[in-house]
Amino acid sequence: MTLDRREFLQSAAALGAALALPAGAAPARKTQSIDLVPAEFRVQLDPASPARTAVWSYNEQFPGPVLRFHRGERARIAVRNQLAQETTIHWHGLRVPNAMDGVPGVTQLPIPVGGRFEYAFELKDSGTYWYHPHQASYEQVARGLYGALIVEEDKPPKVDRDEIWMLSDFKLDEQRQQVEDFGRILDIANDGRRGNQILVNGLAAGPERKIEVRSGERLRLRLINAASARFFRLSIEGHEAMYVAFDGQGLEPHPVLTDGIALGPGMRVDLMIDCMGKPGGRFEIRDAGRPKASGTVLGTIAYSTQAPVRAKPLASSIAVPPNALPEPNLAKASDHYIMFQGGMRGAPVIGTVDGKPSRIQDIMAKQGLAWTMNYNAQHEHALMHEPLLTLRSGEHVLLHMVNETDFQHPMHLHGHFFRVVAVNGTANPRREWRDTVVMAPRSSMDVAFVAENPGEWMYHCHILDHAAGGMMGTIVIE
Repeated sequence: MTLDRREFLQSAAALGAALALPAGAAPARKTQSIDLVPAEFRVQLDPASPARTAVWSYNEQFPGPVLRFHRGERARIAVRNQLAQETTIHWHGLRVPNAMDGVPGVTQLPIPVGGRFEYAFELKDSGTYWYHPHQASYEQVARGLYGALIVEEDKPPKVDRDEIWMLSDFKLDEQRQQVEDFGRILDIANDGRRGNQILVNGLAAGPERKIEVRSGERLRLRLINAASARFFRLSIEGHEAMYVAFDGQGLEPHPVLTDGIALGPGMRVDLMIDCMGKPGGRFEIRDAGRPKASGTVLGTIAYSTQAPVRAKPLASSIAVPPNALPEPNLAKASDHYIMFQGGMRGAPVIGTVDGKPSRIQDIMAKQGLAWTMNYNAQHEHALMHEPLLTLRSGEHVLLHMVNETDFQHPMHLHGHFFRVVAVNGTANPRREWRDTVVMAPRSSMDVAFVAENPGEWMYHCHILDHAAGGMMGTIVIE
């Protein structure tokens, strides 16, 4: 008896749920049951303007509700689709069972219009994560379908305030409605579709977006880039910010340098800031990656006029406890290569679509694809192509990534974290854990991980137009 793809995905989803929440097992902590309803509704992006903009989001909140868990808890999240399109939810950064990863056509069937799907998994790792669709994500994420997901540490560092900044952008017309030009080949083959309105937690960026503090407080600021293509480089006026986590993973605290906080699409950064300014002070948070004259103030740290909470910073450690991740052993790791080519300004290259080699210019014109990985270009979630890699469960892997394009690419691996081992052949001294890392144009990067999570896992650029335009593939762990 053979299974077709639909039957396989249905049985795999059922098995994944059973593995995530074993029957009769006593959970270490409680199970949270949550309903998420993706739908279209209207919001006021700028409190100073009466205009209301149509967005897609969850539970009539924009961004979607913040989902908070403790490490070791279990989640049951029922999704009822009230959009006019099929959808899914991907839990960006979480090490979930493969069947719960939310990739249509690979780990599950898309949730039909009016349909329902239940995700069930354990929260293995503490940290800052987010959720978003993996169905037509170049459109659905750009319309506003995303939310923050926080997993608290068992013993978090002591802070007075724990704030989330979810950064994104919308492309709006003169009536402040979204421009519906998703999936243009000009965006796919260039820098991706970027909006003209930057948003902070779903509101228009600007000095009015305040983080209100009291002098002497310690602030943990969780930054999440939910934009479909925009890169940010943040500067925080008058404060020394300390990095304490990348992509949810704790690291040795170290200060932000003068070139600012780089945040590519899909990436997260946790900062610790001792707010020692004077009562009543105002300090700007800017996007330092753009000219100062262009109005790039994202928000402000606004001090109350109350007396300071304390005269000097807390003496307690700011370090975020690390998660228990399997450490790759480079001495026994297998070597693998992935090469990226294509793009509007790229040198002429040959790519393969459906087993047929073609020039990238012809692929753009006929297929709407612009990028290749190891000389293959494929449509989003297409199943007719071979995986980029097939690995053994438990295999230690050294992955050499070579970007031969003129564009930067935030590359994201599902279901795993990896050590950043080297950049352009030079050893990376911090070897930080990440799940999304930016490859500069014409550069190389080496990352290492243990293939410990069985399944077929997406590996793709998180400029979502690039992913839709061919820079998306899978890594199979058997």
